[in-house]
Amino acid sequence: MEVITIFKWLETFKVVYETKNFSKASEILFISQPTVSSQIKQLENELNTQLFIRSGRKEVLVTQQAEILYERVVDLIDDWENLYQAVQINQQQIIRCVIGASHTFANYVLPTLLIDLYQNFPHIRFSVQMMNSLEVLQAVEHHTVDLGFTEKPLSSANIKRVSLMEDQLVLAGDPKTGPWLVRENTSGVHYYTKRFLDERDIKDPIIEIQNNEIIVGLLKRGFGCSVISERAAGGISYQMLDDSFKRIFYLIRRKAQDSEEIEKCTEFIEQWCKQ
Repeated sequence: MEVITIFKWLETFKVVYETKNFSKASEILFISQPTVSSQIKQLENELNTQLFIRSGRKEVLVTQQAEILYERVVDLIDDWENLYQAVQINQQQIIRCVIGASHTFANYVLPTLLIDLYQNFPHIRFSVQMMNSLEVLQAVEHHTVDLGFTEKPLSSANIKRVSLMEDQLVLAGDPKTGPWLVRENTSGVHYYTKRFLDERDIKDPIIEIQNNEIIVGLLKRGFGCSVISERAAGGISYQMLDDSFKRIFYLIRRKAQDSEEIEKCTEFIEQWCKQ
């Protein structure tokens, strides 16, 4: 069996494992669903074990063998990508660093930080993705992001988390007129918003919006009210909240970090945030 063929099967396995759905995996990989099914079946035959339980529903279940395989596969694919990049751009000594950042950090802290990172690490090719805090954690775990910034203290067995700086939350807009503009429950600010509403027995009207800048844009137009970062409240009428509405921005990364330059980059970020 050719190594390149098995490697292709493993890439397909990784996407199916993460999506728990053959159809979604086919869309992500740009191949047909029958091809996905065929590659998984061939991999199972090669390993002589069952990886997924097909129950007839859209979402498949993973076996214990799949759990073991996934832990090794993400490292294997990550190592291959690092090797490929090293071969392709070794003469330039350029390293790729993907940053995943939650909304408030991405909009109000990262722009200044990224300029300093770019100037201090000319051999690192940075790219940035914005998502909510839980998605950042999952991206770091899945090796699709190298460094992550979150607005809630998320963690897992293979993740190292460092506190960076405080962020004061405020009540923006007029709560007497509403409606309440709230983020989805996997965002960093959702916990504080829910606590605020529960303490005051506020139930509706509520509009869920999965983008911080849309909320800020509505508030600046005099529509609605929300719990947001003071950093985002420029030009908006707001009230300060007590110290229990101070949260922390965190830097997360995998405990096993291969690149010495990425290690130096994380040290720089930690020092930068203390200034």
